[in-house]
Amino acid sequence: MFIAVILLVLAALPRIAKGLFLKEAEKNVKLLYQTFNEENVKMIDKEDLKNLPYPVQNWLLHSNVIGKEKIVTARLKQEGRMRTKKNGPWMPTKAEQYFTVDQPGFVWIANVKMAPFIHLSGIDTYHAGKGKMKIKVLSLLPVVDAKGPEMDSSTMMRYLAEMMWFPTAALNPYIKWKAIDQKSASATMEYNGVSASGIFHFNENGDILRFIGKRYREMNGQYILSDWGGINKEYKEFEGIRIPSKSEVTWFEEDGEFNWFEIEITEMQYNVPLGRC
Repeated sequence: MFIAVILLVLAALPRIAKGLFLKEAEKNVKLLYQTFNEENVKMIDKEDLKNLPYPVQNWLLHSNVIGKEKIVTARLKQEGRMRTKKNGPWMPTKAEQYFTVDQPGFVWIANVKMAPFIHLSGIDTYHAGKGKMKIKVLSLLPVVDAKGPEMDSSTMMRYLAEMMWFPTAALNPYIKWKAIDQKSASATMEYNGVSASGIFHFNENGDILRFIGKRYREMNGQYILSDWGGINKEYKEFEGIRIPSKSEVTWFEEDGEFNWFEIEITEMQYNVPLGRC
């Protein structure tokens, strides 16, 4: 009888830990959304785009933002797969992500299936200029608990790259644009004493083909500044806004590309208060 009770407790632990992990994630999302005010949302017109480089204007026009509300929050769901090394096994992944724009930030909540009956729970946050990452096996055993200057920079770079999913963020004053040519532009984001820069590449229609910038990567216990970015494969409209819907996230290494995360956006909501999500 005693052994049976112990086995039941052990079987229940991952479920309990998952519930506690999700409560922590919910707390982070509420903190992120506490400044949201839907009454201050303005409409976008062509005049808002006039000072931007041509390829950025072309992108925003093609994204159908004119005549629509400026995006101040975004919530998405994504599905895909990831791996931790080249030629490593792909692990099915589902995630939910929340963004705020006027005060830039996000919370990314992921579930990664490592093997039958074994999963990773991950939460990546960027709030008030600070970045954090937590990953736990079975939502219970910590394997990553990272924060500090490198994470602040890394999560800002991620926000800058993922801005393509909520395009009107390109109009915010914390992002400065510079044209490179008719099909590319650099963006520099500065916020709370941290900065990050990357290059967006577009096609003639204004779709973003890829993004590349330098992001910190943890390797053998050290952070290395490495070339990182995304390659977009498909596009789709959500609530009338055209965005990349299928992407590959890649480390650009000296001996080739390491495609480690493939994602598809399955749901997207803009400017919805947290209680209505």
